[in-house]
Amino acid sequence: MQKLEVLGPNKLRGIIDVSGSKNASLPILAATLLSNKKVYLKNLPKVKDIETMINLLKSLGSKIQINKKKFIINNYYQNKKFASYNLVKTMRAGILVLGPLLAKFGIAKVSLPGGCAIGSRPVDIHLEALSKLGVKYEIKQGYVHAYAPRGLIGCKIKFSKISVGATENLIIASTFAKGTTILSNCAIEPEIEDLVNFLIKMGCNLSWIAKRKIKIIGVNQTRETNYSVMFDRIEAGTYLVAAATTEGKLKIRNVIPKVIKTEIDVLKKIGAQIKTKKNEINIIGKKNIKNINLKTSPYPGFPTDLQAQIMVLLCKANKKSIIKEDIFENRFMHVAELNRMGAKISIDGNKAIIEGNTKFAAAELMATDLRASVSLVLAALSTKGKSIINRIYHLDRGYENLEKKLKKVGAKIKRLN
Repeated sequence: MQKLEVLGPNKLRGIIDVSGSKNASLPILAATLLSNKKVYLKNLPKVKDIETMINLLKSLGSKIQINKKKFIINNYYQNKKFASYNLVKTMRAGILVLGPLLAKFGIAKVSLPGGCAIGSRPVDIHLEALSKLGVKYEIKQGYVHAYAPRGLIGCKIKFSKISVGATENLIIASTFAKGTTILSNCAIEPEIEDLVNFLIKMGCNLSWIAKRKIKIIGVNQTRETNYSVMFDRIEAGTYLVAAATTEGKLKIRNVIPKVIKTEIDVLKKIGAQIKTKKNEINIIGKKNIKNINLKTSPYPGFPTDLQAQIMVLLCKANKKSIIKEDIFENRFMHVAELNRMGAKISIDGNKAIIEGNTKFAAAELMATDLRASVSLVLAALSTKGKSIINRIYHLDRGYENLEKKLKKVGAKIKRLN
């Protein structure tokens, strides 16, 4: 099994180009199932989750080619309606094929999803909302067996709680529903905005009518589409935290700074010096790191996917900080590993209390999920000595060329087999 060796401390200096967004690419790839015309997608990141979704689409009958970094997806002959456990087990986004398959065929059998073990991610919000569009379903042996005997029928749906995945699934499904669908209490992450923009370009009829409310008028055909996926805001945020943690100086390119304004504002409060331009962010990490209390929340709040990374930075703050995790109930699994490196972090329910003034010590570490993995890399980068990070297959699910990008800006990091 592969592992990472990090020899620290490293002050990161240079330029990092941010890849396309994994979390935007996955629902967009699922949405291509709606079309029987060619779809050309650019800026998909080379990460394991994208490879898994591509293989899932191929298993459903999609014809997919790659030509000069552009994915050409042809679903003209796509006719399969079964998404197997083998392809969905490592990635929760696999459930996103349920909506388009029901919209297109009125029937689907999709495995319940897997992914990181960071808490329960019930699909009941997806299924409850789909049932209001006329879907009947039952769960048998780990699969959702769903069918819409009269096709999908548009209606008004208010989500019981804000859910990114359910919002994406229902937006995709509703584009082919008969009549008008109004979805309210929607998640409004930038990746959902990107999905909506893609669907509009494909010929679907969607419009935001309030902050968390979208109107969808059903269509029955799409057009050939060219689309470039947005930048990965979590990757951008990770490298910003890396600069702040290592007292580095980085230029982060291929970004839209206003999309990650919350993260930039938090880093400024903690003490980083940040200047933004149209498509880049310049950051200088300072020695004196200030404490802060923050909580994760749906966009435009602070993202749960950056909670582990910011925790590493706050370990080095001058006083106590508190992070409240309001999205997932099991997302502090990195805490035990950071404490093994010398951090003083205690857990009280959904709060992590970080004492600060940590002098990290190198150690052999175990990654537990995607974002926890990269938080251990950040800690190791700022630590004197050699750290080993095991189970880095989690990292490969969501970060494109992590070691290559970090090496380019001065990190002493290598992959071991």
